[in-house]
Amino acid sequence: MKERGKLITSHQNPLTLLGNEVKVGEAAPDVELLSNDLKPVKLSYYRDKVVILSTVPSLDTPVCDMETRRFNKEASGLGKDVVILTVSMDLPFAQKRWCGAAGVDQVVTLSDHRTADLGLAFGVLIKELRLLARAVFVIDRKGVIRYIQLVKETTHEPDYTPVLEEAKKLV
Repeated sequence: MKERGKLITSHQNPLTLLGNEVKVGEAAPDVELLSNDLKPVKLSYYRDKVVILSTVPSLDTPVCDMETRRFNKEASGLGKDVVILTVSMDLPFAQKRWCGAAGVDQVVTLSDHRTADLGLAFGVLIKELRLLARAVFVIDRKGVIRYIQLVKETTHEPDYTPVLEEAKKLV
């Protein structure tokens, strides 16, 4: 399994990412995740939409909470041709509970807890924590990655502006 170090930190402590690094212009790996009702969902299910794919360590942390709420707010201005997916290693039950408590109804939360397929396929699985790194990918309607933002410090939010601009360009 491929390991990449010195790309991200958590509280300035270096972390190791596992898996293959994806690049802009490549097809997004068609991984299988779990929905909040425990049904398998493949990334290709969203193939006819522009996808903002946000990976976060855990919805139960302050920065992941802020990020997912922000994307939920932004979703209404993006239109029906854009879907925002937030993927974490949280259990689907915890994701459903969190969405209900936070009033998040525009972002689709999916879990990678079972096999870490997405984490490994996109190269964002943190070896030391078995959590996903904070990253955002924009995928076009054909399933091609058009934008990648790997947040260097996991305690920081992503830069939303280029993510939203890229998604709007692809609609």
